[in-house]
Amino acid sequence: MAYLLFLDESGHDRKKSPYQVLAGIAIEDLNLWNLINAIHESEYRHFGARYSVEDRELKGKKLLKRKTYRLASQMPPIEEEYRRELAKQCLEQGETAGKDEITALSQAKIAFCGDVLDICGRFRCRVFASIVSREAPIPDDVGDYLRKDYVYLFERFFYFLEDLGTHQAGIGVFDEFEKSRSHMLVEQMSRYFKFTAKGKHRSSQIIPEPFFVHSDLTTGIQIADLTAYTINWGFRTGDMTEPNRQELDPLVDRICRLRYRTIREVEDNPEFVIWSFALIDDLRASQQDVE
Repeated sequence: MAYLLFLDESGHDRKKSPYQVLAGIAIEDLNLWNLINAIHESEYRHFGARYSVEDRELKGKKLLKRKTYRLASQMPPIEEEYRRELAKQCLEQGETAGKDEITALSQAKIAFCGDVLDICGRFRCRVFASIVSREAPIPDDVGDYLRKDYVYLFERFFYFLEDLGTHQAGIGVFDEFEKSRSHMLVEQMSRYFKFTAKGKHRSSQIIPEPFFVHSDLTTGIQIADLTAYTINWGFRTGDMTEPNRQELDPLVDRICRLRYRTIREVEDNPEFVIWSFALIDDLRASQQDVE
């Protein structure tokens, strides 16, 4: 029995995004194929065809950008069956599509994203995230140590697996980076899980060597991308001061229902509540994370 943790990032270019988010969606191996099929069926239900083909990916910045919501509001909500017909025509017509088709496709994109998160809930998926300020200091030398956002995310993922029992294993699945960066991450993870006290303990349930896949061919990575984008632009707690896009609230509510909550003893508090989302003010590894 194993959970695959599909991971992706949002906002790490440090440009317009309010935060830097590393997000993961945990899917049990027994549920993975059924979940993928359910999402494919949802594509047909909303678009009349597979949306994620050729150069189209289920990416948050394409499906949920502000322009999508602006175009979706050009007309009142369109009945689903008729909307599906118009959305399919828009995909087929491309730049020659008219107002009705463009509006229908935009409405279909928003509805589909909500459907994807509902499907994740139906298959008992869990979402994990490390959220970092865009202004957080960049480590001078990250070659030796695993970045703190990865450490915190793997910590939460480990707690989830630990609560399920020692028979559960976790496997990280990443969107393939540029090759040298992928090699660096593999080395950092290996060093963390082999040579630090916390990492060695967590390697009892998390396999230290990740898999790398192409996002345009892997549904799980595309879900992680959608999740990371929505958290970046929509999720806020009292300590997060950047403005959010309130039109994303219905999707944020769905994502919040996919979080994981656990309790651990921390600094003499035996009932300390830990959520699967961590807000981090610094990407540099702490001394505890390298010992």
